[in-house]
Amino acid sequence: MRPNISLMNSLLRITAGLTILAYGTAKLSKRRCSNSVLILIIIGAMKVAEGILRFCPMTAFCKKCMIMMEKHNEEDSIEEYIQPS
Repeated sequence: MRPNISLMNSLLRITAGLTILAYGTAKLSKRRCSNSVLILIIIGAMKVAEGILRFCPMTAFCKKCMIMMEKHNEEDSIEEYIQPS
């Protein structure tokens, strides 16, 4: 697992994640067992983890999809030249 986000991006993710996490825990202390607040806390914790590890799974997935699309387009362009019309 190599870092795929920059240092500034990771610092922003940590800041945003901690803000979301603090907001969610403050809301959870007022209301018990709210599913939307629990999801908010999980999202905040995931953003903090992404910032600390400097690895974003969605960024890795998008890069892999782009590579696959480029390979697919190259194969299509090669077939156009091979097939006589």
